[in-house]
Amino acid sequence: MDALHHHHYVGLAAVTVAAVLEQAYFSLQVISARRKFGVSPPCTSGHPQFERVFRAQVNCSEYFPIFIAILWTSGVFFSSGASCVCGVAYVLARLLYFQGYAESPQQRLRALYVSAGLLWLLIGFSCVGVLASFWRLAVHHFLNSAV
Repeated sequence: MDALHHHHYVGLAAVTVAAVLEQAYFSLQVISARRKFGVSPPCTSGHPQFERVFRAQVNCSEYFPIFIAILWTSGVFFSSGASCVCGVAYVLARLLYFQGYAESPQQRLRALYVSAGLLWLLIGFSCVGVLASFWRLAVHHFLNSAV
């Protein structure tokens, strides 16, 4: 890829790096909670606060590959700018989710709903973008084969 095309993807790359760093932060919080509450690996149960931090990290990790795949699909096929805005909002919502869950399971709910809504929005953008790309290819193929 040449430098001329990098500007299309730098925002998506920045959101991806921020999301990866966030995942690392969540993992470090689990390590810290293990030490604080004396929960040695491979145990995943112990003090309730450890369990909440652990579950929050696991839940965020479960959605991470879906988020990254759909962020890039939306950014490439729909709109890099709109996808980046949704991506930044999603990363922030997941941080609030993690922090809320560490306090109490109920405090995670608002951020959970926001992050889920943003993920569905990115999925919608991706579907529209991919379908529009297929449509353009089909029309192009039809017009070229008719000539």
